[in-house]
Amino acid sequence: MTRICQIDIDDSGLPAPTPEVEQERKVAVFDLLEDNSFALPARGDGPAPDGPFRLGLAIREKRLVFDIQSEAGEKVGEVHLSLGPFRQVVKDYFQICESYFEAVKRLPPSQIEAIDMARRGIHNEGARILMERLEGKAELDVDTARRLFTLICVLHFGG
Repeated sequence: MTRICQIDIDDSGLPAPTPEVEQERKVAVFDLLEDNSFALPARGDGPAPDGPFRLGLAIREKRLVFDIQSEAGEKVGEVHLSLGPFRQVVKDYFQICESYFEAVKRLPPSQIEAIDMARRGIHNEGARILMERLEGKAELDVDTARRLFTLICVLHFGG
């Protein structure tokens, strides 16, 4: 099976997230576990590791770390990505999310919809960057990349 069956986010050492960020995280984890596509390619002469996978996300030494284990907990891979390519899109995403959360409280639906469209566009850009950075290391679909990008945002800024 090519999917993630469990996700663990190592947010130790990060400030407590805002209620809005915590809600985004919960929704992303729930949606990710409900429906995702995630596989590891074959390496060397061996076959590709079988899923489902447990995925651990963390930031270590200013790098995004994907710790990948089998469902039984055996380590099957680890991917380290530089945070650099994500910095601007994560910053933009948090700024537009702040605007969106404020808009929901006081603006008419048409203006909220415009901000939400911009938010989705930035989210898509983050997912695209993630898919590019994982090319050859992991295979995932756009929806899985979008949900993982949300979790990267939570880790990247820590709330």
